[in-house]
Amino acid sequence: MAYGGMGGGRGGGGGGRLPDDLRLGPGQRPDVRRVLGLFRPYRLTLAGVLALIVLGAAAGVVSPFLIREIVDVALPDQRADVLAWSVGGLIAVTVLAGALGVVQSMLSARVGQSVMHDLRVAVFSHLQRMGLGFFTRTRTGEIQSRIFSDIGSMQSVVTSVMTQIVSSGAGVAMALAAMLAMDWRLTLFSLIALPFAVWMNRRVGRRRREIVRARQEKAADLSAGIQESLSVSGILLGVTMGRTAALSRAFAADSRELADLEVRSEMAGRWQMAVFTTIMALFPALTYLLGGHLLFADPAGSGVTIGTLVAFIALQSSLFPQINALLRVATQVNSSLALFMRVFEYLDAPILIADAEGAIALDPAQVRGEIRFEDVSFSYPGAEEPALADLDLVVPAGKHTALVGATGSGKTSTGYLMARLYEPSSGRVTLDGHDLREITMDSLAASIGVVTQETYLLHASIAENLRFARPDASDAELVAACRIAQIHDHVESLPEGYATIVGERGYRFSGGEKQRLALARTILRDPPVLLLDEATSALDVATERAMSGALAAVARGRTTVSIAHRLSTIRHADQIVVMERGRIVERGTYEELLGRGGAFARLAARGAEDPVP
Repeated sequence: MAYGGMGGGRGGGGGGRLPDDLRLGPGQRPDVRRVLGLFRPYRLTLAGVLALIVLGAAAGVVSPFLIREIVDVALPDQRADVLAWSVGGLIAVTVLAGALGVVQSMLSARVGQSVMHDLRVAVFSHLQRMGLGFFTRTRTGEIQSRIFSDIGSMQSVVTSVMTQIVSSGAGVAMALAAMLAMDWRLTLFSLIALPFAVWMNRRVGRRRREIVRARQEKAADLSAGIQESLSVSGILLGVTMGRTAALSRAFAADSRELADLEVRSEMAGRWQMAVFTTIMALFPALTYLLGGHLLFADPAGSGVTIGTLVAFIALQSSLFPQINALLRVATQVNSSLALFMRVFEYLDAPILIADAEGAIALDPAQVRGEIRFEDVSFSYPGAEEPALADLDLVVPAGKHTALVGATGSGKTSTGYLMARLYEPSSGRVTLDGHDLREITMDSLAASIGVVTQETYLLHASIAENLRFARPDASDAELVAACRIAQIHDHVESLPEGYATIVGERGYRFSGGEKQRLALARTILRDPPVLLLDEATSALDVATERAMSGALAAVARGRTTVSIAHRLSTIRHADQIVVMERGRIVERGTYEELLGRGGAFARLAARGAEDPVP
C-alpha cells in the first residue's frame, strides 16, 4: 500500500506527483543555459567571485616555484637571502589564499541563497496563478516537496558547485600551465588516466540522475502522506477507520524504500571513483620514477633537476585533487539536473486562467451584477460526461437567484464558472456584458464574493482571518461584519475575543461557527455579487433562521446567487433554477415551482432536502 493514499483530488494526482500532462518527457533535460540564467541578475557579484577565484588559483601555483628556488638555489648555495624571500613568499601566499577564500565563500553564499530565494518565490508566485483544476489533481504534500525539498536539495549546487567548477577549473588550468613550464614530458605522463576518468564520470552521472529523480519522487510521496495523514482530518479518519497501524506500516515501507534510494544515490559511482583516486595516488611515485630516469640519463641536458622534480610533485599533488573535485562536481551537477527538471516542470506548467492582454479592471462600486451564461458547456479534465451542457442563464442584477438540484446536477460547477475558478469549454460567461475572460482577475475577485460549504480558516487569530479579506478593515468594521453573520456574541464570549487563535483549519470551532466566520470575512469585502455555495449547510435551524434576515439585509441591492442544500433557505429567492445533469429543467419562484409539480416539487416531496418549516 502506498503511504499517503488516504485521498486524492478529482482526476487523481498519481502517487503525489505532478499530473502527467504537465510533466517533462522522460528524455527531456533542462537547458543548461536556463540554469545559468538564474545567476544573471547577480553577474557583477559573480564577476568579483571569479576574479577572487583566479587570484586564488594564481597564488596556488606560486608556491611550487618558490620551493624549487629553495631546493635548487637557497640550500645548495647557502643563499640566506633567497631562503628568506622564498619562505616569506610562501607565508604571504598562504595568508593571501586564505583571505581570498573567505571573501569568495561569503560572496558565493550570498549569490547562491539569492538564487534559491528567487526560485522559491518564482515557483510560489506561479502556483498562485494556477487554476483550481491544478490543485484538484496535485496533492499539497507534492507541492510542498518541490518548493522546500527539491529547491533545498539544490542548495549545494547554487551556493557552492558553480564556484567550485570555476575554482577547480582555474586551479587545473594554472597547475597545468606551471607543469608544462617545468617539463612537458612529466605533464603528459600525469594526464594518461584523464580520458578514462571523464568517460567513467559521464556514466556515473547518468545513473545518479535517474536515482535522484526516483528519490525525490519518493520523498514527495512521503511528504504528501505526512501532510494528509497527520493533519487533523487525517488523524480523525485514521483513528475512526482503525487504520493507524496500517498507515504506520505503509509509512515504514515507503521510508525504507526512500532510505534505500538514498544509499544508492550516495554509493553510485563510489567504486569507480575509488579506483581513479587510487590510480591518482600512485602517480607521484611513478612520476618520481620517470623523473629520476630522465635525470639519470642526462643530468645536465634533461631539464629535470631535483628542485624541479620536487616542485612538479607539489603541483601534481595540487592538480589531481582539483581534477577529482571537477569530476565529483560534474557528477553532482548531473544528478542535480533531476531537481532542476522537477522545479522547471512547475515553472513551465501552463497558467490556464490568467489576465488576457488588454483585460479591463472593473470598479466594484460601478458593477451592477448581471451575470449571463450564453450556451455554456464545461467538462472537468478526464471526465467522461460534461458537467454543464448548453447552459443559458440570466442572473438579474440586484436579485436573489438560487440554484438547486441533486448531487452532480451542475450547481457548484455553475458557481465555479461565475467566479472564474474554471473556464467554460465553450460559450461564455459575462458580468455586466463583459466576458469574464476580458476582466482582470483582481477586479473580478473584488466584484464577486464567494463563500463555500468547505470553509478554510488560517491558523491565526479571528481578527487576522477576517482581515485576510480586507487588511485595512477597522475593528468596528470587523464587529459589524460579525454581527451580520451572527457570530459576534460568540467571539466576544471567548477569553481572548477577536485575538483568539482558531487552530489549524479552524478546528477549535464548530462547523456552523466556521461558516459564520467565513460569511463575515466575505461580508467585510462588501462585493456587489455574493455567491453562497451551500454556505449555511452547517448551521442549525435556529441560527440559520436568525441569519436569514441578516443575509437578506446584506443582499439588498446586490446580486446574490445561492447554491442551496436546504430549500427553506431560498423560499424568498427572486428566481430558483432547477438543474439536472448539467442542464436547466425548471426556473421560477418558490411557489410557482411547487405548484407545477415538477422536478422542484419532487425534490421537496421526497425529503432529499430539509423540509420547509
